[in-house]
Amino acid sequence: MTVLVIDVGGSHVKVLATGHRNAVKIPSGPTMTPQQMVRDVRKAVADWSYDVVAIGYPGAVLRGKPVSEPRNLAPGWIGFNFRKAFGRHVRLINDAAMQALGNYTGGRMLFIGLGTGLGTALIVDGVVEPMELAHLPYKKNRTYEEYVGKRGLKRLGKKRWRLAVNDVVLRLKTALEVEDVVVGGGNAKLLRKLPPGVRIGDNAKAFAGGVRLWRNRRA
Repeated sequence: MTVLVIDVGGSHVKVLATGHRNAVKIPSGPTMTPQQMVRDVRKAVADWSYDVVAIGYPGAVLRGKPVSEPRNLAPGWIGFNFRKAFGRHVRLINDAAMQALGNYTGGRMLFIGLGTGLGTALIVDGVVEPMELAHLPYKKNRTYEEYVGKRGLKRLGKKRWRLAVNDVVLRLKTALEVEDVVVGGGNAKLLRKLPPGVRIGDNAKAFAGGVRLWRNRRA
């Protein structure tokens, strides 16, 4: 079974299929609708063959369907028929959960994705639970995302942003009682020293997570 994996982000959509080495990167942003995403992806992989589709979605997902609109893309994702649009069976999961699944090695693991926003997911004994922690209150009437997301990085500068990331990581690690914390996303590369029990994830493993989504019934 060949899986087409689509990782939808606030700045880019990344696409890869089993049997291919190089991912395709498509610009996204606040004007991207689901119709445009499907059109751009299908055009980019027109000469690829695939049996099923896995989508990492930047928002809340319940029973395989979006239940909130993405904050950094255009609206219209709730209720969109991805199976009809792609002409294939589709499994859809929160994008942080898909990255978490690809980086998981066992036990209790928390994934924290530092990108345009903040993505979080928890995996316990192989069962993945997407979480929406980004907009919980943090300091000075702001949210976690406002400190460690892209806007927080721009506002704080790298040095203060790194301190905020470490603080948020430790708070969530303690609260959720996890053995392993994986930090991923496009801005994880900017981090330097990490707290004990925290490691940098491989962002490319989001694609492995998409494949696991089809092969792992517990996910």
